[in-house]
Amino acid sequence: MASAMRNLLSDPDRYLQSFRLFLERSTEHQSMQEFVEKQLPGVIASIGNGKSTINVLSVGGGSGEIDLHILSKIQARYPGATINNDVIEPSADQIFKYKERVAQTSNLENIKFTWHKETAHEYESRMNAEKKTKKWDFIHMIQMLYYVKDIPATIRYFHSLLESQAKLLIILVSGKSGWETLWKKYGSSFPLDDLCNYVSSGDLPGMLDSAGLKYQLYELPSHLDITSCFIEGDKDGELLLDFLTETIDFAKTAPPELKHQLVEELRKPGCSEIRDGKVFFNNNLSVVVIEP
Repeated sequence: MASAMRNLLSDPDRYLQSFRLFLERSTEHQSMQEFVEKQLPGVIASIGNGKSTINVLSVGGGSGEIDLHILSKIQARYPGATINNDVIEPSADQIFKYKERVAQTSNLENIKFTWHKETAHEYESRMNAEKKTKKWDFIHMIQMLYYVKDIPATIRYFHSLLESQAKLLIILVSGKSGWETLWKKYGSSFPLDDLCNYVSSGDLPGMLDSAGLKYQLYELPSHLDITSCFIEGDKDGELLLDFLTETIDFAKTAPPELKHQLVEELRKPGCSEIRDGKVFFNNNLSVVVIEP
């Protein structure tokens, strides 16, 4: 029976649909934007000291929404500096959207954009083959470590590219989030794609400590309204269940017992809280800032 379940990433259209709904119903982007607004200026306070050119590397830049917000803060901190912003992003569709966003945004005159249509691993392999080690003043990886085969090696590689005043910033789901509860209990029942890892901020300190890296952790509160997941046959609820389980048509293809248990789990305090008759999934994020 379980073999009827298919990974959501194998249907890009369905994935995009569910992801858009997730962004609409969650405070994911708002919580990241608040961090960029309030705490990022402190993080980047010395990355460009004495430099006329600042090199920024975005690993998994997506459609650029958060990237442009980050760049605006770097511009504000270092007025007059030229910014080279390189973007590693495997999706042609996302790069297209990023370029569109850049075309529609003013005040980017001093920023030079370069896009690399490749994964983090492909970028690393190409740089090694070309015997290049370009150094960066700021590197960020936002919600992308789930798609990396060897997470400690990837972090070590990009950390090795930092200039002396630079920072490596990672954003991913918090070890205290509902995602962690869901993955621990039910991860083995979902049709996990080869592309994907269950990783949260709870997994990082061990990796970073064993690599001898210095870092700071910030917790970003975020929630997702999953009330519709409990309405049988609700189209949005089914899409959100797909996103939460990374499964196409989870409500229809999961064994009834698994579906029942998971829906029950989603109501519990380990995953969600109930306020004013609505169920809010704990979508907390963590920011990890790694020193050179």
